[in-house]
Formats: sequence, structure tokens, C-alpha cells
Amino acid sequence: MRNKLLILLAMTGLLTFLSGCMDVNQEITSDSTGFWNEYIVFPLSKTLLFFADAMNGSYGLAIIVVTIIIRLLLLPLNVKQLKSSKAMQDIQPELKELREKYSSKDAQTQQKLQQETMQLFQKNGVNPLAGCLPIIVQMPILIGFYHAIMRTTEVQTHNFLWLELGQSDPFLAILTAGTTFLQQKLMMAGGAAAQNPQMQMMLYVMPLMIGTFAFFFPSALALYWIVGNIVMILQTIFIRKPMMKDETGGAN
Repeated sequence: MRNKLLILLAMTGLLTFLSGCMDVNQEITSDSTGFWNEYIVFPLSKTLLFFADAMNGSYGLAIIVVTIIIRLLLLPLNVKQLKSSKAMQDIQPELKELREKYSSKDAQTQQKLQQETMQLFQKNGVNPLAGCLPIIVQMPILIGFYHAIMRTTEVQTHNFLWLELGQSDPFLAILTAGTTFLQQKLMMAGGAAAQNPQMQMMLYVMPLMIGTFAFFFPSALALYWIVGNIVMILQTIFIRKPMMKDETGGAN
């Protein structure tokens, strides 16, 4: 989980860097140049415009629909993440035995611990970094969506419910942090990872970071994150249920 936390922090730094270095006040058009603009930001902007036009000019509904589509496209990665998380939980007792066996901190013992840990992973088909893949894939999409929202004039000037889509909203920021926490909590439920100190740190650090971003970013982006979290919560519930049934059946 230390690797996952480091990757999350690195991607967060990348989000901050790109958001600061790129001119988000420059409108995105078909004339915008560069790989980032042409293949990520402009297509996302056009997709928003397309669905908004299909929904009588509701850019809030367009964001919701595009978010659901993105989450469905990421579903195979999320299934892989859940399976990897469960597999990691299943081998926690064996990992604990290895750490106790090689508790000495000298370099040779630690090298042996790493070798046997990797052998255990390979034996059980566990990839410790598989859980990071959805994060790695999602962050560029989030950055691109942020730019599409900020650089699409129509989104900036429209309202949805009580929201001004181009402005931040404190309530939405709190809701973003809350749904992120719930989604992370569900991911950890029912396994040894719930007692892992690093997992516990992730449980609180990630919602705080995302909630802080949502507090300063346009509410349109927070809306994207909240809807995405809700979809992820539903996916987690319905994907984990058959996994738990399989586990119960195996125990019988």
C-alpha cells in the first residue's frame, strides 16, 4: 500500500502541476494545438457539448451522463482492482508470517523477505500494483475533464440546480470528500486490509485531498467526482457480493 500511496501523491502532484502550468483561461477550440488539447481536452469538450445539446442545454446532466460513460469504460479496470484487493487480503496471514520470519532489519534478511514476498505474490497471482491502475488511468481523464470544463465557455456560464457550474461550492466539496470516504471504506470492507495502518491512512488522506481540490475547483468538476463515486460505490457493492458468495461457498 506504500507504493499505492506514493503513486497517488505523484499523480496528485502531476494534477497540480498541469493545472498550474497550462492556461485554463484559454478557450478550447478545434484550432487548439498540441497532443493534450487535440486528443484529450477537445474531445471531452465536444462530448459535453453534444450531450448538453441532446438534453435541452443542461450541462449538469451532460456532466452526469459523460461521467457514467467514463466509469462504465473503466469498469474492467475496477473489477481488476477489486479482485487484486481481495487477493491481497487473502494472503495477509502468509505475509505476516514472512515478516515475522524475516524480522531482522539487516540488508541480507530484508532482501530474502522481498524475494519470498514476490514468490508469494506470483504463486497466488497477486499484482501489488494492480490496484493503482484505475488511479493512474483516471487522473489524466480528471485533468482533461478539468480543462474541458474550465475552457468550455458554455459550461462556465450555465447553472444546474442551485450550482453555478463555473464556481466552487462548499457543500459539493464536503459531499465529494464524503462519497470518496464511503467508496474507499467499501473497498476495504471485510478484509485484513482494514487493519493495515497504511490502508487506514489512505482511507482518510485521499478524501481530504479530493475534498480540498473540490473546494477550490469549479462545482462542475466536483459534480463529476461525486457521480463517479456513486457509480463506484454501486459497482463495488454488486461486484463484491458475488466474490463474497464464492468465498462462503468455498468455505463450506
